[in-house]
Amino acid sequence: MSRARRGWRTVARAGAAGVLLSALGAGLFAAGRLERAADDRPGPRGLTATFRPDPNAVEFPLDYDNYAYSDRFTFARIRFEPPHYRRGPFYWGLDLKWNHDYPWGEQNFTRILGEYTSLTLNEGGGNIHSLNEAALFKLPFAYLCEVGYWEPSDQEAENLRAWLLKGGFLVVDDFVLDHLENFLFQMERVLPGYDAVKLDVSHPVFDSFFHIETLDFHHVGRPDLVPVYYGFFEDNDPAKRLMVVANYNHDIGDYWEWSGNDYWPVDLTNEAFKLGVNYVIYGMIH
Repeated sequence: MSRARRGWRTVARAGAAGVLLSALGAGLFAAGRLERAADDRPGPRGLTATFRPDPNAVEFPLDYDNYAYSDRFTFARIRFEPPHYRRGPFYWGLDLKWNHDYPWGEQNFTRILGEYTSLTLNEGGGNIHSLNEAALFKLPFAYLCEVGYWEPSDQEAENLRAWLLKGGFLVVDDFVLDHLENFLFQMERVLPGYDAVKLDVSHPVFDSFFHIETLDFHHVGRPDLVPVYYGFFEDNDPAKRLMVVANYNHDIGDYWEWSGNDYWPVDLTNEAFKLGVNYVIYGMIH
């Protein structure tokens, strides 16, 4: 992790509400929002969902260890059964789509999160949960990638809806071009009648810890990939809590993963870390 070796330029610290979050405060906050995960009270716009595991779900027998629940913030990655997968240079030797950039992305990101905020967290990794696991309802933040291949079952869609309406914050990442069509189709199943709203830099999520001045990312070698940030809001009201932020034509997890290898320009890597930190802090305080 030598900064000199990596050519790291430290991004400026920014004072924000995130520095006020102690480990106990974060744990109580999460528990206070999500402890009633199994009740049937209606959510916004009459939507209602209760956690129920899907008996028809196929779970791959994968080897990983999750952190036990505690008052520490834990990065959570959502796993799903992809419609197609192939052998590839990814963890477990399988390209499962949802495992892109795992585990190095969250390892590097949580180290940055621990360095720049006062969050007490499980640093150096994260958990993996399917939408059929009740354990997800103990966590306020989750990351989902490669949604061009994401086809949740009806019960998984309901479980995600329940988690979001009870206070969860979801970051969607690593999908480009025609993948947007599938993402919007699946989100209509998760939050029927809700609109995907394009976000600009004035939204508070981009000023929740670091002050993000521009959302322009110029992908090296792919000028056709112009990032667009979509949001889904509580009660379908852009003045209320942002529940989902989606990085379309973007892949901040890839910048996290390769941050120690001089693979991407340092300025873009820094901006990707800043976005991630802002997402976590926003999700924890809203």
